[in-house]
Amino acid sequence: MQGPLGRDTAMPPAVFVCLKVLSKRSDFLKAAQAKRRATPGFLLQARKRREEEGDPGLIRVGFTCSKKVGNAVARNRAKRRLREIARLVLPHNGRPGWDYVLVGRRDDTATRDFAAMLSDMERALAHVHPPAA
Repeated sequence: MQGPLGRDTAMPPAVFVCLKVLSKRSDFLKAAQAKRRATPGFLLQARKRREEEGDPGLIRVGFTCSKKVGNAVARNRAKRRLREIARLVLPHNGRPGWDYVLVGRRDDTATRDFAAMLSDMERALAHVHPPAA
């Protein structure tokens, strides 16, 4: 099945990448002080973990939406969209041993075109992980 960007969404990536969801506040605070890239639909925060901070083969991801995003219904919708974007893009473009936090934005996260948000995520990851010179 073809996804919105022409990529085959039914097939897993060639190398299995396990996504783990962040749950500890300290992990979110560490990511907030690392690299970041703003997009129209969300803010991406990314940081490389140290060796002793867990399995280096995992990509960890967290999601957050403050009350500025809206009521509980709007926040949950925004987080559902962010989870789906991470599920589709991070196995292909994320790097093992990194933590990523997606922060929802008021109005935009819940209403922006989904295909545009996918391309925003890919561009944000390319900015955070520039190609080696």
